[in-house]
Amino acid sequence: MLRPVLPLWCALALAIGAGPVLDAAFPEIGFWPAILPGIAMVLVALVGRRAGAAFLVGLVAGTSFYLVDIPWIQQFLGDSFGALSLVPLLGLSIFEGLFWGVGAILVALAYRWVPRLGVHRALLPVVVAGLWTLREWVTSTWPFGGFSWGRVGFTQAEGPLAPLLSWIGTAGVTFLIVLAVAAAIEAARARSLGGGAVLAASVIAALLVPSFPVTIDGTMRVAAVQGDGRAGYFDRAAYGELLEAQTEATYPVLDDPGLDVVVWPEGGTDVDPETRAEAARIFDAISRRTGAPLVSGVITTRGDLTYNTSIVWQAGRGITDYYDKRHPVPFGEYVPLRSLIEPLVPDLIGLIGRDYTPGSTDPVARIGDVVVGLNICFDIVDDALLRETVDDGAQIVFAQSNNADFGRTDESVQQLAIARVRALETGRSIVVVSTVGQSAIIRPDGTTMDSVPRYTPAAMVDDVPLSTTRTAAVVTGAGVEELVSLFGLAVVVGAGVIAGFETRRSLRSRRSSTS
Repeated sequence: MLRPVLPLWCALALAIGAGPVLDAAFPEIGFWPAILPGIAMVLVALVGRRAGAAFLVGLVAGTSFYLVDIPWIQQFLGDSFGALSLVPLLGLSIFEGLFWGVGAILVALAYRWVPRLGVHRALLPVVVAGLWTLREWVTSTWPFGGFSWGRVGFTQAEGPLAPLLSWIGTAGVTFLIVLAVAAAIEAARARSLGGGAVLAASVIAALLVPSFPVTIDGTMRVAAVQGDGRAGYFDRAAYGELLEAQTEATYPVLDDPGLDVVVWPEGGTDVDPETRAEAARIFDAISRRTGAPLVSGVITTRGDLTYNTSIVWQAGRGITDYYDKRHPVPFGEYVPLRSLIEPLVPDLIGLIGRDYTPGSTDPVARIGDVVVGLNICFDIVDDALLRETVDDGAQIVFAQSNNADFGRTDESVQQLAIARVRALETGRSIVVVSTVGQSAIIRPDGTTMDSVPRYTPAAMVDDVPLSTTRTAAVVTGAGVEELVSLFGLAVVVGAGVIAGFETRRSLRSRRSSTS
């Protein structure tokens, strides 16, 4: 029988410590090698554990990680709400920790059952990595659209495995990193020099893979404007203040020759130009003066429904195309199951005064001869939506965001790192434009073309590369993720069935020998 490598108290201490170590791999620290010992700490704590103890270890590790990785959630409410501001951080961290707990049970069962198949030294790391990827897949998509923050693959925005993102996507890179750590643990447990040599050779081979070749098909001259207006949900901004801030920050580019488009962020205007003449006049003036459409985020209403929308505005024509945010953020932009949850915490839920309706429009628009992708804020973490954007013909992606609710925390730089990952995955330039920052223009190879510091009103004007290349990561879609995840789950289930048969056969043998 496999015994735990560590006593439970030591395993729990290791799980607590794993959170900050894992977090160090993500911005703002961004020391990607930290992801390796962080994963190892979690896996070692699970070796030999039974289901209940494994769940506890996973819950503690996951909660510890999110508490230090997403403290910016607390910033949404601000200090003025006192202890109430801790509720979103604690609630989301513990909730995500529950998924880590379930995933930890599967990993612990793999360590107990897979060796009975007789090929565990080679197979076990593959299964463990597949199960880790499975847990990330589930939490990235469920419930309410999931929460994709903190995936292992997102640490490679500027890491050595970045080129692989264009081949196997974020999930595939997650799998390879966890596979390497799990294989190293098995090599150490087996004291196998041969296993270590095979692992080292595999790692070196992965590091030598170049990015998927992306062909550049011209450029688009983009003016991306960060207005630094008071755009937070609970900011007491005066009517039209956001529109004024964005307009003032746009003045320096009004006479820039050859502009193809001007891009404002999510929350670029607090006055809807479709319904208010004063805003329409400003949008018309900017579009006419630059000779280019103005793309801006705006809150729109149709009937009784409210949408977080990105509009394309052309002088004299008004809105020529728009995209409604497909996945509004739960408990930030809408409250799921409001009638059930609000009676439990009425003071907290009552703060979310309006519910955005999920959009159903396609995430692209045509500007001149160029098809652009329109993604709003947390859309950038949605694998399926980014692939759909490229499949619909986007040659460049505008990632409009409003980071004002999170102040000077790590949130904006974490989001920017994810955008860099998406550029590599999709082979597309990503124009990240925020109300307060950090805004940047990222080339298809993941390098930064231009940027604006946080809380600085400024505009970036660049000839941004366009591409129609479909990378392997886009073509295969979720295939890699599904393959490794379901393989890991199938092997554990199969090993469990075999273990059950062996246990029953052993029990029958004992009864026969004693009768």
